[in-house]
Amino acid sequence: YYDRFRGRIMFPISDLSGNVVAFGGRVLGDGEPKYLNSPETPVYTKGRTLFGLHATRDAVRKRDSAVIVEGYFDFLALWIAGVENVVASLGTALTRDQVELVKRFTRNIVLIFDPDEAGRHAAERSLQLFLEEKMHSRIVTLPGGCDPADYVAQFGAGKVAAALAQSQSMVDYYIDNVIG
Repeated sequence: YYDRFRGRIMFPISDLSGNVVAFGGRVLGDGEPKYLNSPETPVYTKGRTLFGLHATRDAVRKRDSAVIVEGYFDFLALWIAGVENVVASLGTALTRDQVELVKRFTRNIVLIFDPDEAGRHAAERSLQLFLEEKMHSRIVTLPGGCDPADYVAQFGAGKVAAALAQSQSMVDYYIDNVIG
């Protein structure tokens, strides 16, 4: 026997009531997989949970928008930078259940996925979900190939706020970067 999460920083994953329903671990140093979650159970389904929403839902309601990122570190970096309406999708693939979950609190989304190929494809697939759910979606493309956590570390909270203020409509993003 060995610890499933050995060599990882652990994050509790909570439901909307704040009950811990699973754990996620990010590998320390190099290794695969980079992120590892608890197996799915009757109380935890990865595609039906948004990391941090139990703690940020009031800010999401108050600001009438949610900033969606991919992982725990991106969530924490933005939270520390003052973005209190942030949630994380627990991986790149945003699901219909996750969109419906956040829709309970707002119809306005700002997506900041990692600039790698997986993140770009996930952002492109998300547009269809947002359109089908009649959500107003915007996207932030961070310069220099930075993910949100790296961007905050390099440029600070002020630049994050500026990037969010300059977010682009996802429809325009799709036309400019996928079709065009």
